[in-house]
Amino acid sequence: MSVFHFFSNTSWVLLLAGLADHLIGDPKTWLHPTMVIGSLIDQGKIWSLAITSKKQYRRLLGALLNLVIVIGSGLVGFWLVKLSELISPYLAIATSSVILASCFATKSLADAAQEVLSKDSSLAQMRKSLAQYVGRDTIDLTKDEIYRALLETIAENTPDGVTGPLFYALLGSLIPGVGPVPLALAYKAASTLDSMIGYKREPYTYIGWFSARLEDYLTWIPSRLTALTLALISREPRRVLKICIRDAPQDPSPNSGWSEAVYAAIVNVQLGGSNNYQGVKKYKPLLGDPLESISPAKIEYSLKLMRSCFWLWLILGIVLVEFFR
Repeated sequence: MSVFHFFSNTSWVLLLAGLADHLIGDPKTWLHPTMVIGSLIDQGKIWSLAITSKKQYRRLLGALLNLVIVIGSGLVGFWLVKLSELISPYLAIATSSVILASCFATKSLADAAQEVLSKDSSLAQMRKSLAQYVGRDTIDLTKDEIYRALLETIAENTPDGVTGPLFYALLGSLIPGVGPVPLALAYKAASTLDSMIGYKREPYTYIGWFSARLEDYLTWIPSRLTALTLALISREPRRVLKICIRDAPQDPSPNSGWSEAVYAAIVNVQLGGSNNYQGVKKYKPLLGDPLESISPAKIEYSLKLMRSCFWLWLILGIVLVEFFR
């Protein structure tokens, strides 16, 4: 049954979730699903590391931890929606919209960038604000390096926090009896696992291998569709995609190379280079051409590109949902 005859319930959920993320984002006083998932990952990590030091068992426990949390998150989302449907279709739409909105990060990314770029911020304050959102050391960064870190964060998180969850929400919407919430929430859990334990360094070398690999597989299609969409939005798809094809495969990540390369190509800057992580210098391949310098205006334009990509996917997804229902 539809709330209004011209829209299915699923389409209302997608639209309301998109609007909620755009207008409200993630209120700091609300209990966020990622916080719950993160707490479970922490407990599972501690238990898995304590129970054995043998790498083969840690690999097995890491895979088990991942599957329990990813599948469990999807099932919790599914049953929360089903239980709310027993009370009221309107409650089900509200519940689904809130959960789904929590999987998107368009406003969170924009708010983070604007906090760092605040006109009132000194260089020291910019470094301090940036440290909340990136893994690299920020204490000695120049303004240009801060701008690069911000643009790289937006680019890297577009498939992870914006188009990836939306892709799986739309996929679930097209599967009868599933809906947008379970797959989006499961993907969010997989992404959170990768960000928390998907590292090659100890103590995560073996316990996090499965999480890193699964997230790579799950984001493979969304990252490339994101690059294609942004290239089309740029109105220079041939030039932009040529740079992506040239540079993206050089990145050690099979996915972030594409998202970073497409942003670099569109705004005519170069990303990558040296970064320090806990005092250790690491080098990432250079992506894009250094035709122009990175500026706050470039960062604002990149946020606009991210929002445009999100809303284009959402609108096309609703059209598909209505077509196939």
